[in-house]
Amino acid sequence: MACGWETVEVPTAVLGAEFDQISPPALLKQFAKVLIAKSEVDGYVKIFPKVSHGWTVRYNVEDKSAAKCAEEAHQNMLEWFAKYVN
Repeated sequence: MACGWETVEVPTAVLGAEFDQISPPALLKQFAKVLIAKSEVDGYVKIFPKVSHGWTVRYNVEDKSAAKCAEEAHQNMLEWFAKYVN
């Protein structure tokens, strides 16, 4: 099944949530297959467990698991931007 990403030509990182109706894990796995097939383009998909859509900006700071996932995603984004925007 085509997901529309077959023409990806730029480095792409997708950070997703386990609980997400907009981009559910099944769809993210399709994205990952496309990125893997495009070996000439750097990219990856990472699905964070036990979090919902928007977890990087809307999480309970007292929930250590949620905070850890958000911090990890923020670090992933910073590393990606440093690699490709510098």
